[in-house]
Amino acid sequence: MNATDEVLEAVRAGRTADVPGLLKPLDPGQRRALLAALKELRTELRASGWDRWQERDLMSQALVVAGAGCHSGAAAAAGWIGARDMRRWQQRPIAALLDVLAGREPGWLGDLAHRLAARAGTAEEDYPLISELVRLADCPMPTTDGCVEGWATAVGASGTRLTRALRDDPHLTALVPRLFETVEPVAALAWRCEPDQPQHWPAALAGLADEGRLERAVLLDGCVARLLRGGKPAQLKPYQAILRALHPTEDEEAERTADWIALTADAPSAVAGHAQQTLARLATAGRLAPRILAEMSTAALFRPEKKLVRAQLVLIGRELGRDPAAAPELLPALGEAFGHPDTDIQERALKLAAAHLTDDPDLRAELADRARLLSPTHRARAVDHFGPAAAPAEDTGPYREILPPPPAPSPLAPTPGTVQETVELVAAVVNSRTATVEEFERALDGLVRHAHRDRAALAEALRPALAGRWWLDPEQARHYTSELPGLEHVAAAVMDVHPTGTPPEPLVSWRSDCHHTGLHAVVGARLAEAARRVTTRPLPFLLATPTVDTGSLDPHVLVERLTEYRRLGEEPAPTDFAQALLRVRRDPAAIPDATALDTPEGHRLADWLGAAGQPAPVTRRTASAVRYGYGATPAHLVLDTGARPTVLAGFPDAFHELAGARTAHERCWDGGDDARLIAVLPEDRETLAAWWLPTITACALHESRDGTAELPSITATGGPAGPALHLAVATALGARHPEDRLRAVDALLTLAGRAELDAVRLGEDLAELLGLGTVKPNRLADSLRTAAATGAHTTTWAVLAAALPALLTGGGDPRGAGELLATAADCVEQSGASSPDPAGLADAAARGGRSRLVTQSARLRDALHRNRTTSTAAD
Repeated sequence: MNATDEVLEAVRAGRTADVPGLLKPLDPGQRRALLAALKELRTELRASGWDRWQERDLMSQALVVAGAGCHSGAAAAAGWIGARDMRRWQQRPIAALLDVLAGREPGWLGDLAHRLAARAGTAEEDYPLISELVRLADCPMPTTDGCVEGWATAVGASGTRLTRALRDDPHLTALVPRLFETVEPVAALAWRCEPDQPQHWPAALAGLADEGRLERAVLLDGCVARLLRGGKPAQLKPYQAILRALHPTEDEEAERTADWIALTADAPSAVAGHAQQTLARLATAGRLAPRILAEMSTAALFRPEKKLVRAQLVLIGRELGRDPAAAPELLPALGEAFGHPDTDIQERALKLAAAHLTDDPDLRAELADRARLLSPTHRARAVDHFGPAAAPAEDTGPYREILPPPPAPSPLAPTPGTVQETVELVAAVVNSRTATVEEFERALDGLVRHAHRDRAALAEALRPALAGRWWLDPEQARHYTSELPGLEHVAAAVMDVHPTGTPPEPLVSWRSDCHHTGLHAVVGARLAEAARRVTTRPLPFLLATPTVDTGSLDPHVLVERLTEYRRLGEEPAPTDFAQALLRVRRDPAAIPDATALDTPEGHRLADWLGAAGQPAPVTRRTASAVRYGYGATPAHLVLDTGARPTVLAGFPDAFHELAGARTAHERCWDGGDDARLIAVLPEDRETLAAWWLPTITACALHESRDGTAELPSITATGGPAGPALHLAVATALGARHPEDRLRAVDALLTLAGRAELDAVRLGEDLAELLGLGTVKPNRLADSLRTAAATGAHTTTWAVLAAALPALLTGGGDPRGAGELLATAADCVEQSGASSPDPAGLADAAARGGRSRLVTQSARLRDALHRNRTTSTAAD
């Protein structure tokens, strides 16, 4: 065995430690020959299937070391060492790599280090190797983002106190400034460490600055610059901590006044609050001119966070008390607070302006102009303070509700007319993770149609388009033991590809109790039937292909398809026809045409469009509180669905689980392709809403996210919009995360836009959910405030008018109740609603104190009274 073969044998055996010694005797010519063989081996491993993962893991490290020792150029060596395909989950063989590279020139090693550092995807992982190469080459350390991340991780994990590790690190002054300049925040800085722990970055950096090893100005400017760039609060938190640990002096803070103002205006709340406190200290010390304070106030008072706005009003009041002469510069800034959504803040700003108002006519005119933004509650006092100019503009006419247009179902495009178009669509769906209902249905119908016309031509075109699928690979086909997923099942039947592997021993399968199992069973049965008919008696086309993108099927189109089947002498496939019935829009006008077909399917369709197609009954109940090992679920509302006897008696077995009575469960464990699952029952949104309710409820009771993702789609489908759908929307309005609440608002506005919203029912559902604690008042207030902001003030008030009595008569002052009342008052003021006071409103307004619940109750009471008076006068 020659020397080259010995290296290859060591690589194949994974003997990484032996490779450097075997390479050293080889001359350049032998290394070039060996490199060619190593590249062939690498190509072989790349092309191997997933079943050879152990072999790849065994060889990868030795292969990296051998190739690194054979490359003569630094660029090629960096490309080989940094390649992704030879990286597994083991640590890099740094000792072996340094051994094979030890004889190279320092300049070559430095070049390699910088090239590895420039590889953004791997530099962080390769930092230990880069660091050693820099040491051997005695060259400057690269300062790329990856190197900074790798350095910070390595220093923090060194096993010694961070301050000592940084103090002894030769790259300290080169890399610390880069901690604040990377594209993404350095992850190592965000490690959760208490300030007195040895690996706390803020304390370590501040300590080294005190020692003079780091420049304070560099750290201060770096922190401020990083905060100004913005980001998520968790990402910015370590930079705030460094800033606090440095304890900037008054002079250092004053030098950065413009930066604090910018942060107060645009930074996340926590950062803006810190900047605001810094500016307040400077103002107290007399180092903030009135002009600068006014500039800062304009930015701070524009923010939505009430805490920041209140703090700024306090600061303005304090400065006006200390220096009354600053009123001409400071009072105009209060105009921003006049337009704040919170009327309590409006009141504070108005009182502050009135207390320090001067005789300057220009100042009065400016404040009067801004006072028109005040709510009706405060406008009369504004006129008293600023004169008639503060009165609102002339009435522009009665209020008009503005609802966004509801989404209209889009007609499906025609099925692809040629084999090539069908093949392209099938390949796109098979290789996509986000295929829509339209794409899936058109591709499936295209496969069925063209298999009926010319199966051989379709199969010939499909093979190259799906050549990358594992079940067509002879090496992997032995793993094909049962049905393939999705369209691949039908495509395999078209190409006459059947399972060749040995089926595994039968297992007792665990199936979830949630709704997904029944929906998946129908989808699977439909695909299995289409695949089976391809090889036995191909169908001319599918009956169940929807006519719109929600999955619904026009009954007149279904009659036309059944007519064509009768002309061709074709028998409808049972599963396909059953799915068509579940999808058909229940329009009684199509019953005569269906009956006129005088076929069994025509009569079944006519019956289905009548009494036989009635949705399953939905029963509402309150589920008891349940405690699990990981937490508790409070009492909450659930919906049980009854059986559909027509489906159980006349549909194929695959539909029976879907149509059986179902008791609501706490969790939904399955999922995937939810849009296509909704398309199984696109004309029964009550059932869909009942089945999705547990997932939606989890978004309100727990930290679940995206549980409302399908709610807008369900709302846009067909069938009655009854109690189940209204309860699902009500629950989603109290979801934990804003994006989930926003989807609930979309669903609410869709129902309103389609004139399907029962506002009283929705409000009563919300009242019950508030009483159970499923929905929190502050979250509901946020949702309804968003709905009202679209222009739907009348709709929002109608919902709140039905929900508020239970909240107002329940006693106490639940968190967020004042926000709900503020939203209700906004809606009444904007819409001019003159309905009677909700039960309990007068008592709530008459309570003592200045709580938000009391003040907003009084505001709502006054607004309703004012509107009723105006309405009576108009009559």
